[in-house]
Amino acid sequence: MAKSVLRSRWVKANCVKTHYTESGDDGPILVALHGGGAGSSGVSGMGPLLRELGENFRVLAPDSIGGYGETDASVPTPRGLLSRVDHTRDFVDSLYLDKFTIIGNSQGAFAAAQYAIDYPERIEKIVCIGSLTIAQAMGVEQAPTAPLKALMAYDGTPGAMRRMLEGIVADHSKITDEVIARRQASATRPGAVESMASFVKITSGLPKHPVHGMRMDMRQSFPRLTKAIPTIFIWGQDDAFALPETGRKVEALLPDVKFHWIPGASHQVQTDKPDVVAKVIREFVLGS
Repeated sequence: MAKSVLRSRWVKANCVKTHYTESGDDGPILVALHGGGAGSSGVSGMGPLLRELGENFRVLAPDSIGGYGETDASVPTPRGLLSRVDHTRDFVDSLYLDKFTIIGNSQGAFAAAQYAIDYPERIEKIVCIGSLTIAQAMGVEQAPTAPLKALMAYDGTPGAMRRMLEGIVADHSKITDEVIARRQASATRPGAVESMASFVKITSGLPKHPVHGMRMDMRQSFPRLTKAIPTIFIWGQDDAFALPETGRKVEALLPDVKFHWIPGASHQVQTDKPDVVAKVIREFVLGS
């Protein structure tokens, strides 16, 4: 199957200048939310998957607020990760999307799930990919891993970026100089460092917030949601960031969700095995 061309696009999402990457033209709409980490973006986190899925779908991968990608880094995120959910709402509204399947990896999987909890009438199906954030929201704790420490230790240098990516991508041949340069340009552009630092600090305090903490707890809301909206979870069998044993604990808490375990894939399953992940998504959404 021919790989789709990726298109760089811009839109004003509730006054936020938002960059997104698009593939495909016709077919069901997929909105794909990238994970966290310095320099992450729609194309960096979801690009290989967009190339695979554009033949059958129209796929949209926005760069989040919080210092990610090329989206305006000056925009405040007063509710941290929950502000990503608000931005997702504003993004899909700006493009006049009615109903769609939502996809998210890692931190983006939490944003996708929380958006679906808030606006279930807009969501056709849900695809989550390897997410420690969802695990924590489901009450599953995990000791800090070496890749998580590498992510937190990013110091703005290309070497630190490479170490971070080597912790979340199993196939290190995918971590090219071009990938490093693109993520570096995003992570070190004016305002991005400060924006991400604020985003991370606020997000870390959300679980203990007297009000916002309720939305960070998915132990009841997510299982109930997945009884109403078809949902799958994709997890790398070699995930060194969100460990497979963590994923198995999450699997036990979501009896209505089918888990797909992908050999040879780490945390960014869609980067390691984009063809395999695309096949799973294609069959799930199209029903064949």
